[in-house]
Amino acid sequence: MQFKYVVTGLLLATALAGCQRTSSSPYSDLPAQPAPLQAQPVPSVQGGQLPPPGGADQSQFPTAPANNTVVASANPGGSAPGNAMDVKKEALVGNWRVSNGGASCDMFLTLTNLGGGSRGGTRGCVGELTAMGSWEVSGKAVQFKSRAGDVIGSVYKSADNRYDGTTASGQPLSLSR
Repeated sequence: MQFKYVVTGLLLATALAGCQRTSSSPYSDLPAQPAPLQAQPVPSVQGGQLPPPGGADQSQFPTAPANNTVVASANPGGSAPGNAMDVKKEALVGNWRVSNGGASCDMFLTLTNLGGGSRGGTRGCVGELTAMGSWEVSGKAVQFKSRAGDVIGSVYKSADNRYDGTTASGQPLSLSR
């Protein structure tokens, strides 16, 4: 029976010896905390005007188109109709149902800048409105422009959520939602 206790003790000692860590860590010689950083001198801060982007040579940029282009057929006489209401650009953002010369389509207006106006587009439209790329508010008029920047139509606010006008070719144009 003595022999049984000796063998059990040896097995237990061998098992515990296997749990002991015998390898050394390559990081054991590193300090527990890194050394503090030394303060560095900082030059004084100066203010001033930056040069224009690309330097002084602005010849690489085309001249901006005039934003006050008015199409005579879209607005005869150049003045707003007597019943035209004030227009707020933010109120125009979103989806509109368009009636153009008897056909219907959709128009989408955003506030994302695009050239001289804001990005806009149409879906399912025919004629001039298929080229729409942007729009802008000019006085009481809302002007729709082609991707080239030409005015392709103009409308005026005639009621809440309704705008009426014409395309550049004289077709009746109305927006509603």
